[in-house]
Amino acid sequence: QLQFVESGGGLVQPGESLRLSCTASGFTLDYYTVGWFRQAPGKEHEGVSCISPSDDNTYYADSVKGRFTISRDNAKNTVYLQMDSLKPEDTAVYYCGANIIGSVQLMCEMFTADWGQGTQVTVSS
Repeated sequence: QLQFVESGGGLVQPGESLRLSCTASGFTLDYYTVGWFRQAPGKEHEGVSCISPSDDNTYYADSVKGRFTISRDNAKNTVYLQMDSLKPEDTAVYYCGANIIGSVQLMCEMFTADWGQGTQVTVSS
């Protein structure tokens, strides 16, 4: 079971920004496709954004396109999610996951795991 430490969540107002961090624990992320996922109250987990191992391919859910940016720093074993223009519907617990799957779209659409603690993002006025 791959483990991560997710951080950076918080309470913000609509239109504000947050940057989430996902740091791998006990393994190196270099060869993994990594994704951010979220679960809103009463809803299933949703793939938000995924990034290929070499940072040359990314995928975004339609609901976050143009507002969120995923990036990775393999030297720091960390993947980031920059979230701008946040909306109340972005409120959720955000998790990260990794897999050797080659397709960022399949990663975001199909991946599931025994999710960790995640980081809470609340967007409210």
